[in-house]
Amino acid sequence: MSGSAGLGTVLRGLRNRCDVGLTGLVVTARRTPGLRREELALLAGVSVDYLVQLEQGRATRPSAPVVAALSRALRLEAEDSDLLHRAAGLAPVRGALSREVPEGADRLVSRLREWPAAVYSADWWLLRWNSAWTALLGGVGEGRSRNVVWFEMTQPNPNVRVDPVEEEVFRDAIVGDLRVALVEHPGDPELVDLVGALREASPEFVERWGAARPARYRGMRKRVEHPEVGTVVLDGDVVQFPGSDVRLVVYSPVAGGRDAERLSRLTGTVDAPGG
Repeated sequence: MSGSAGLGTVLRGLRNRCDVGLTGLVVTARRTPGLRREELALLAGVSVDYLVQLEQGRATRPSAPVVAALSRALRLEAEDSDLLHRAAGLAPVRGALSREVPEGADRLVSRLREWPAAVYSADWWLLRWNSAWTALLGGVGEGRSRNVVWFEMTQPNPNVRVDPVEEEVFRDAIVGDLRVALVEHPGDPELVDLVGALREASPEFVERWGAARPARYRGMRKRVEHPEVGTVVLDGDVVQFPGSDVRLVVYSPVAGGRDAERLSRLTGTVDAPGG
């Protein structure tokens, strides 16, 4: 994917999730969330026809002032504005992904013994994990099975049941996040190879890839039906390390509740961290 090839998808995704209340427009009843094309065009000072061309990929080289105006109109934070500029080919494309685990991430994974914790690359390769992670989600496979997107699209976990509604949201989220990685690192050979292999191996991935809006994964709640302790509800939080492409994902329960007790029972059966 070149920078401009993903511009329409990125722009539509950002428009659809824009908080209309922050734009100063009068919020009216609407069937879908986000800004209408007419509203974004008005706020950004561009024609509706040109905005349609951008979103449909018929216009692929917007000027820097136009992209800046769209960013302001959408009230984008720096991270999303950077993504929009990169998709438009107006920011330097990053090189290959860094998959090196920072020392701080290593320390946290080894010390968070009571909570499941794992470190992932931006393209969802599992790089580090602790014993609590293994106790909750089962053993870690080899090869492409260590990539979350590949695993989810080709070989769902037979031992642990996750709430199906949450699973749908999660799959859309990680595919959207993978699209962000490809916008930012279109020349990374491992990433390009992964996306190509997923296209060949999984019709589900092809469908989700076509429909997903590029958006960074922010974490979500996970409801796991574990065969040993029953249902455990955990909050999933993502920690991004400055200057690094990797992220730490930690699952934790509400303190003092049933979920904390069940997770404690589960993780207490495992002695040594993995990774």
